[in-house]
Amino acid sequence: MRESRKFIVEADGGSRGNPGPAGYGCVVLDAETGQTLVEVAEYLGVVTNNVAEYRGLLAGLRAAHDLDPSATVRVRMDSKLVVEQMSGRWKIKHPDMKPLAAQAVRVFPPGRVTYEWIPREQNKHADRLANEAMDGGAEAGAYGVHRTAADLAGAGATAPDDTAGTRTAGDAEAADTRAAGAVARAVVAAPGWGPPDMGAPATFVLLRHGETPLTPQKRFSGSGGRGGSDPSLSDAGREQARKTAAALARRGTIQAVVSSPLARTRETARIVADRLGLEVAVEEGLRETDFGVWEGLTFTEVRERHPDDLNAWLADPDAEPTGGGESFTATAARVAAARDELVAAYPGRTVLLVSHVTPIKTLVRLALGAPPESLFRMELSAASLSAVAYYADGNASVRLFNDTSHLR
Repeated sequence: MRESRKFIVEADGGSRGNPGPAGYGCVVLDAETGQTLVEVAEYLGVVTNNVAEYRGLLAGLRAAHDLDPSATVRVRMDSKLVVEQMSGRWKIKHPDMKPLAAQAVRVFPPGRVTYEWIPREQNKHADRLANEAMDGGAEAGAYGVHRTAADLAGAGATAPDDTAGTRTAGDAEAADTRAAGAVARAVVAAPGWGPPDMGAPATFVLLRHGETPLTPQKRFSGSGGRGGSDPSLSDAGREQARKTAAALARRGTIQAVVSSPLARTRETARIVADRLGLEVAVEEGLRETDFGVWEGLTFTEVRERHPDDLNAWLADPDAEPTGGGESFTATAARVAAARDELVAAYPGRTVLLVSHVTPIKTLVRLALGAPPESLFRMELSAASLSAVAYYADGNASVRLFNDTSHLR
């Protein structure tokens, strides 16, 4: 009896906006040789990131089944949600994902498919295909490819070392003909193809920490220097964090959590991360502005005690709070540096940044190219959610601001 073949399926999906223009990519590999057997990519229109991930999985399993229905398959994905749900360790609650998961289960008989989570850097092949689909769909309104091993070889796959340098003119002409055919199929699938592949944006979901005892009193609560405190959450703030965690778990889009080093943000981040099954990384650049001797005072108290310094601070982004606090200019430089490091560290990912009023407003201001005085024209509630996407060409897109619907 012929031994069943063994395949590896690598799949990925992405959504620029979540929900937004989305696509998936998947590849079927020979588990023994590592040869690419099939590549599939498709533009999906406007769906969520998780739906795109599931569609990629489903397409990969179907492509493997078409090659050999009796095969055993090892699925490798960088979506922890999909891997854990399909492995049976996490429940599938979202109505958009349940039918896709059910379809995926039925492609192969029970026991033929196993799932493995891999870091994103090990899933570059499928990630590239997903971005191909999103870019192609954005340009032409539709995109879909299904490339076999023969197509890929004809399009210029590297020849084995033992045949290098032995191709005849006839071989070269035949290879060129096959390559032209592969390119023609891609052009038909995506008319108008041409823009560079910038990849999916790094999307930062910006969460202001939950309430502390100082929040309802509207007191300056900065970095805790010069006699200021570093308050923890109040009971109300912890409840806000739990509601936020539940909402983000339902959406299923967060792939990493990064927090300011201050107590109120770390506590908020920990509550959310525990619900999502993630770890919390700390970024010093996300801390709140240092308000100098204004720490712990209300706005009215500062106006009474330090009127000239307050007026200067409101009028000039270079002005510092009394006692050598941090100016808005200094805060913006620090936040921009942290932003750039995080964009580089999490390309194409959706990351929750748990921070404070001034850093979050600053990220939004910088994304919009707005002047410093715009900070005074934004309202940012405790435990509110905002979102900014950052593309490889340096452009940014504000997707959400001060959403508190999850708290109601």
